[in-house]
Parts: sequence; C-alpha cells; structure tokens
Amino acid sequence: MQVIRGKKALVTGAASGIGRALALALAREGADLFLIDRDEAKLAAVAREAQALGVTVATRLCDLTQPAEITAAVASILTGGGALHILVNNAGVAYYGATQDMTVEQWDRIIAVNLLAPIQLVRELLPTLIAQDEAHVVNVCSIFGLVPLRKGAAYQTSKFGLVGLSAALRAEYGRAIGVTALCPGFVRTPLLETFATGAPGQRRHAIPPWLCASPEQVAAAAVRAIRRNKGLVVITPAARLLWWMARFCPGLLDWVTRQGWRGKRRTGRAAT
Repeated sequence: MQVIRGKKALVTGAASGIGRALALALAREGADLFLIDRDEAKLAAVAREAQALGVTVATRLCDLTQPAEITAAVASILTGGGALHILVNNAGVAYYGATQDMTVEQWDRIIAVNLLAPIQLVRELLPTLIAQDEAHVVNVCSIFGLVPLRKGAAYQTSKFGLVGLSAALRAEYGRAIGVTALCPGFVRTPLLETFATGAPGQRRHAIPPWLCASPEQVAAAAVRAIRRNKGLVVITPAARLLWWMARFCPGLLDWVTRQGWRGKRRTGRAAT
C-alpha cells in the first residue's frame, strides 16, 4: 500500500501504548481513523490528538471479550456502505506466573482479547477489505509468538495463534490484501507494568530499558510494513537474536528456557 493518505484504518486498543502510537502514526500519514478501546477518557484524548493532525476520527467503546460488541462495532464502521482499508489488531492483555495458578477467567480473557477478537474482526471485515483496491491487516503479535516463554502459557498460546492466523491469511489472500505479523520484543507500555501475575508473591521482573522499544518505534515499523507489504516484522535486536536462535539453534534455546525450572524433581521413590 504505497498511499495511506485518504484510507480508513481501524485500530483496537487505541487508548494507550502501542495502539495510541499506531493511531497517531496513521493519522500523520493522512488516514482517517476508527478507534476502539474500553477506556473512554484516554480514547477521547487520543482521538483529539489525531484530529489535530487533520484527519477524521470516530471512536467506540468495546469490550473485546464480548462477540456481540465486536459485531456492533463492525456494523457501525460499515454503516451506509462505509469502507475500511487497514485493520490493526493491537489490543492485548498478558499474564506472568505459573500456568497451574491461572484461573479459568484469566485463561478465557487472554485468549478472547488476544486471539478470538482478532479472528472475529478479520472474519467480519474480510469481505470489505478484499473489496478495496488496496487493503492491509496488521496483527500486533509478539516475539513470544515465535519463541518460548516460561510462565506465559496463555499469552504465548494466543500470540502463536495470531502469528499463525497472519501466515494463513497471507498465504490465502496475499494477492488481494497485505498481511503483517508484527512481533516486537519488550515495549515500554503500561502493559509492561500492569500485566496480571500468578500466586501472591509472584515477582515482577524489571525489564532493562536497553531491551525495550518505544511504542513510537513499533508504530513506525508498522507503517513501513504496510507500505512494503512485509509478512513478518521482528522488532528490537534482542528479539531478533531470540528469533534467529529459535530458527537455527532450537536445541540451545530449549536448554536455555528450561534452566529457569527449579521445582523438585521426582525421585521415583514411594512415600513411606
């Protein structure tokens, strides 16, 4: 998609972090916006910032765990034969902690927001996207949709699924629309500070700043991917190192990731 100006873009999770940066980056390129989030005040603030850049902005509050709300949001976009050229599935939630400590509600929420909502949005908007002269889907995945992560089973399941969805769409519809799986490493966003954790006392690891990208760097990479129709974009040097290790030294990466396990080993002796 060489020309973004005049196109219409939908961005989920647009109230903060990567979503806010993506919305503003697309606005600077001249795209009109439809922004979705649950935080009304922050969403309105982002809309004002984008409008100041000279584009048209519509917003809608939407809980992405509720399929009916997603369908209603899609209907509002397409009212009166409205077009859509760029779909950015950005909204996401995370969890860090022992998988055995996760509740059913935590599993369901992560899978719903990170994977099922993007699937539904693609399913309901695909006919509209295909009908355009140019269209593009950006799925904001994660490096942990490409390499293993300890104590993040639900998050990783959702992101591996989103990478797979991106690859499948690109293989099937690549001659009609562009599809990008955007896989950043750690990014300095509120998600890095507010993700859910497991049992009481679960330590939050401080991520060194040099390992992190800014939301603006991720947004710039997304815009380049749209322009160049890149299928997979891995962001930050550390993330690219992990990805290359997974591809060329999978045994080494497997050994490294398993070194964190400090649980008691079974001895095979019966209790007395």
